[in-house]
Amino acid sequence: LKQVFNKDKTFRPKRKFEPGTQRFELHKRAQASLSSGVDLKAAVQLPSGEDQNDWVAVHVVDFFNRINLIYGTICEFCTERTCPVMSGGPKYEYRWQDDLKYKKPTALPAPQYMNLLMDWIEVQINNEDIFPTSVGKCEEVLK
Repeated sequence: LKQVFNKDKTFRPKRKFEPGTQRFELHKRAQASLSSGVDLKAAVQLPSGEDQNDWVAVHVVDFFNRINLIYGTICEFCTERTCPVMSGGPKYEYRWQDDLKYKKPTALPAPQYMNLLMDWIEVQINNEDIFPTSVGKCEEVLK
């Protein structure tokens, strides 16, 4: 279990929502609805009076955090030797392109691909222009 929570590996700390903020309240609502045993359609339904962009942002961050946890539990079994290709079965191979270091789609071992992907997603989530944390800033971004 120590291996799973080694932040120098692939596990990243959860992005926190500041207590007392609107996003924190939406996060609490989302958590409560997901663990209450209700159907998924009802769990992701926009609460009355809430901003749709804030609600979506909360779910994106929660999804990212959950994927990090899942990946953290399996990453020790998928090494560059055991997973030399990032694939979705025998018919699909994923290649990395970021227009920085990898200008063209490049085949990478699965762990390297996943690390690049998780880093990229984390940068997107932490970008205030894409996922603003200030209340009401979502509307400004969309204008």
